[in-house]
Amino acid sequence: MKNTPGRRTSGKSRIMIVVNGEPMEWEEGMTVRDIIDGKRYVFPLLAVWVDHVPVPRDRFDDATVPDGSNIQIIHMISGG
Repeated sequence: MKNTPGRRTSGKSRIMIVVNGEPMEWEEGMTVRDIIDGKRYVFPLLAVWVDHVPVPRDRFDDATVPDGSNIQIIHMISGG
C-alpha cells in the first residue's frame, strides 16, 4: 500500500487522520466530538473543519469523520 497523507503504513496497517497537522489514529464511527475529547480540547468556542468543510457546533456529536480526513480545530477568542 502506498503511503499517502493521512495514512501511515508500518508493519500492521493503521488508518490515520490528520488533526491540526498531527497524525491521529482513526476509528470506525469516529465523530468530531471524539476528536475534541481525544485531544482534550476544553475551549468553550471551537471552530472545526473536516476536509475544508465547516462543521456546525450542533453537529459535533453526530458528524462522523471519514478515514484519511484532514481536520482543523481552532478556538475562538473574544476580547474588547
